[in-house]
Amino acid sequence: MVTGEAADEAVQLARGNPNLSVGVHLVLVDGRAALPRSRIPHLVNADGRFRPGPVRAGLAAQFPPVAPNEVRQEVRAQLERFRETGLTLTHVDGHHHLHLHPVVLDTLAALAREFEIPVVRLPSEELGFALAHDRSRMPGKRLESWVFRRLRRHGERVLGPAGIAFDDRVYGLHQTGRLDETYLLDLIPRIEADMVEIYAHPESPADVERGDGRSGAGVRELTALTSPTVRAVIEAAGFTLGRSLPVAAVRDGGNGTLEAESLVV
Repeated sequence: MVTGEAADEAVQLARGNPNLSVGVHLVLVDGRAALPRSRIPHLVNADGRFRPGPVRAGLAAQFPPVAPNEVRQEVRAQLERFRETGLTLTHVDGHHHLHLHPVVLDTLAALAREFEIPVVRLPSEELGFALAHDRSRMPGKRLESWVFRRLRRHGERVLGPAGIAFDDRVYGLHQTGRLDETYLLDLIPRIEADMVEIYAHPESPADVERGDGRSGAGVRELTALTSPTVRAVIEAAGFTLGRSLPVAAVRDGGNGTLEAESLVV
């Protein structure tokens, strides 16, 4: 999150770990804009913050007719701010997945060559497995699956011709906040794809103890991602870990803390 309170610290951490893959986590919802309100008045409030919730923010990005152009300007501004860090851009995704909004995806495709965008996250996972593993939130998972299947199809149509890659599968959507070792041990042997991303939101126990962390869920996810048992299962399944582990994207987790998204390829 280039506009997050912890962005400068994240950049310093990335510079100190040159093998770390670092991407842009576009903020178009529940966060601060890169541009002043005078440039994007239909997207942000008087404090320069986007609307809360992806549905409201998504509608604001589409209506009125001038809004899409404001979205395009803001996406460019965030990519430019990342480029100013001197870091190599390895991927682009978005807060609450709002980068999947058709206006945003079309913008990324148009800017692919200028900003050398190599990969964009397009969530794709089997609903059947998600429900077999955990039947909670069944109506919500079915709706998520329906919506994100359609968004991915649009993404495939516009990103492919622009030379932007995307993984065969991206897991974690249906298990957000509930990813643990049991989930990974159940999932990994079932995967039938070559390039796979598993995204999570790990956080350290120290953050939770200080009250900076959101909950104990992030600690469980960190434990799962660093589990020797999980690593052994990954190797047994014939996968190798991409160099983006242990952290793929660092973003502001609120209260000035750092939140990481982990990637398995």
